[in-house]
Amino acid sequence: MGWKPLVWIIDEEWPDYSVETGLLEEAFPGCHIRFSGNDYAADLEAFGAEADAVLCQIYVEMPRATLERMGRCRVVSVFGGGFDRVDTEAARERGIQVTFVPGYCVEDVSDHVLASLYHANKRITAYGEALRRGIWGAQAVERPARRIRGSVLTVVGLGRIGSATARKAAALGMRVLAFDPYVSDEAFAAAGAERVSWEQGFREADFLSIHAKLTPETEGLVGARELGWMKPSATVVNTARGPILDEDALVAAVRDGRLAGAYLDVIRTEPPVLSDPVFHCPGILVTPHISYLSEQSFLELRTRATTNAVRVLQGLPVEDSVEAVG
Repeated sequence: MGWKPLVWIIDEEWPDYSVETGLLEEAFPGCHIRFSGNDYAADLEAFGAEADAVLCQIYVEMPRATLERMGRCRVVSVFGGGFDRVDTEAARERGIQVTFVPGYCVEDVSDHVLASLYHANKRITAYGEALRRGIWGAQAVERPARRIRGSVLTVVGLGRIGSATARKAAALGMRVLAFDPYVSDEAFAAAGAERVSWEQGFREADFLSIHAKLTPETEGLVGARELGWMKPSATVVNTARGPILDEDALVAAVRDGRLAGAYLDVIRTEPPVLSDPVFHCPGILVTPHISYLSEQSFLELRTRATTNAVRVLQGLPVEDSVEAVG
């Protein structure tokens, strides 16, 4: 009859799980699939400890205490391009392979950054509000925006998404500066970006886009000192990870007029606490971590994450293994 593994899906976002269940049933007919929300503690006791595989949303915590309970688990497959909520050391010790889905949303996130730049520049929604107040013509524009062509974009982190953002911005005629000590000069040239020092990138930016990975070294990487270097007319965009940017320092800078504003698709606490000051600061627009979403990226994310789990359970190699990236 074949092996029927128990696969545990931990998620609160997808409207249905037809993609996941279809692939799992095809690989393991009659397999057992169980579902939990983000608060899965009770289900860990009830059945999760017996799971052979876990598919989990990117912001679900998978700490050592959870992994040590899972004596049969062979893989934790993350729905996302990061894995910072999984204790990879504990997983490695227990022979649990951790997988993720790098590169699936490069076009989508870089498009979101450009949309943020244009929103900051053209302020279309604000002009619509002005019209509703009966204001027509140039009187609706409090301060003319600087043209996108010729403006300076600084990219922090020139990986897949940072490079795509740089290339698209350069194609718009922006001057693109970038900081990434781990990337070659050839990669900078291919992205159309100029390598600059840390401080120079902040001082010259009209727009700053964060694309660094979240690690212990990058937590709080962009803080009060860096924001203090920036022009009062500058705008910050963060589509990477919330903790890379000091949220309190950002709110203070925007509130006090030392920065023009910010567009955040990621924040310090996810899922969010809506009473946090970042949601109540004029000039900061927070979107609900959706920059990665398109029809194409959504299908690829779900398909690759599920296929990663299937391949590990089948004893096959997985290109998306965390071990492959060190």
